[in-house]
Amino acid sequence: MEAITEIRLPGAKLFKRGKVRDIFDFGDQLLIVASDRISAFDYVMPNGIPDKGKILTQISRFWFERTGHIIDNHMVSTEVNDFPEICHPHRTLLEKRSMLVIKTEPLPVECIVRGYISGSGWKDYQRTGQISGIPLPAGLKESQRLEEPIFTPSTKSDTGHDENITFQQMIDLIGKELAEKVRDVSLEIYQFAREYAEERGILIADTKFEFGLRDGKLYLIDEVLTPDSSRFWPKEQYEPGRPQVSFDKQYLRDWLESIGWNKQPPVPELPEEVILNTRKKYLEALEKLTGTSL
Repeated sequence: MEAITEIRLPGAKLFKRGKVRDIFDFGDQLLIVASDRISAFDYVMPNGIPDKGKILTQISRFWFERTGHIIDNHMVSTEVNDFPEICHPHRTLLEKRSMLVIKTEPLPVECIVRGYISGSGWKDYQRTGQISGIPLPAGLKESQRLEEPIFTPSTKSDTGHDENITFQQMIDLIGKELAEKVRDVSLEIYQFAREYAEERGILIADTKFEFGLRDGKLYLIDEVLTPDSSRFWPKEQYEPGRPQVSFDKQYLRDWLESIGWNKQPPVPELPEEVILNTRKKYLEALEKLTGTSL
């Protein structure tokens, strides 16, 4: 198995290169191509995870199709035949790992919904008893399910760390009406997805949504409810009071912590075992959620 870490589309205009996705500009549409690159602690690893881009794209497509009753999204097609003609000679590269979308103006915030207390939210709670300015009951355990999911926005950063902000700070950034709409939609999508996933053996501990505007209309954009944007836990192994086993890249983060990496360059090479185990976890998430494989 070979990981696709470099995306080349001769003749197509590169719009943006992210940690994982390369985006190409076709006027009022964009082509998002998910590579097999993987990042952790804000660094792209030297090795890719074979098929990761395909898995992310298929999971996003699945959720875009199922959440359209809540909000419109930017997906146009994942079929290469529907892409601009310049893409057709690159069918082998693009198949299953690319999505044609409408171009929107992304909001400058990441919309995080937490149904369980974990990760940076757990650290904030231990320090302050709050997450993003939201007071929580005393005595919560790590990984405990919250009585009601909470909305905890953050800033967006292409370089460096995103920073958690309060809802009032989000209002200051984008305005009250839009902030409230984004918050309410985020919570509704999360509730819908959480119930669906739990029936299939996955707990969605938290997730990140992104939204964009086009002609004044709000769209769900980017990726949605993937192992890169969410914390997925196997339901049968869930036990509050400790960190959880995970279907996402937490496994990779844990390995990097275990070898004592200082989270500065040089970024360590990933051993074959870590690459294969990470791929297996992503695949398992795809199969459990969608009932299909690659």
